[in-house]
Amino acid sequence: MGECKLARLVLGPIMTNCYLVKDLESGQIVVIDPADEAERILDAAEKLDGKISLILLTHGHFDHICAVSRLKEQTGALICAGKNEKELLADPFRNLSDEYGMDLSLQADRWLSDEETVGTDHLSFKVLETPGHTQGGVCYYLESAGVLFSGDTLFDHSVGRTDFPTGSMSQIVRSIRKKLYVLPEDTAVLPGHGELTRIGTEIQENPFIAGGMAE
Repeated sequence: MGECKLARLVLGPIMTNCYLVKDLESGQIVVIDPADEAERILDAAEKLDGKISLILLTHGHFDHICAVSRLKEQTGALICAGKNEKELLADPFRNLSDEYGMDLSLQADRWLSDEETVGTDHLSFKVLETPGHTQGGVCYYLESAGVLFSGDTLFDHSVGRTDFPTGSMSQIVRSIRKKLYVLPEDTAVLPGHGELTRIGTEIQENPFIAGGMAE
């Protein structure tokens, strides 16, 4: 597996984390959740001396997708999202963009299924379906770097909200226990908002997921 370099930008009105992961062998850059401010993302890619080739969406809420269309226009990057997120991405009410005076509607170029992989020439991201925050939310596990991009599923000592359209508290708890808590405990968790945590820390200390790992 290839080596990578990672950068984080905090973008948009809800301070959303956007991650850029550069494949050091090919120069390809993967952007995870291009939240807003496309020019800042493009500038960051230039500083990394690479080319954006892939856009991975953890879910379809507006604060994670505002810059997608502009990046697609500028780079031609392939847009990928979980297959169960089609309706939410396309619907301004469900993706919450109408509440902020926007009318965002997106379609992915590739719809992803649980356990499949997507990536660059030398980096492979495993797709983990994690419904709960939204019905079609996914996380991306980059095993070679020991990193999980958790979107709004798992946070530092917290979990994503479930009171939005298609959300479910029982589902998010099940997703975290069965899909995330089974990863190596030293896996770094890079969430959609806030700071880094680790799987082992959350198993021991997350107050929302009582009982730790899946039974």
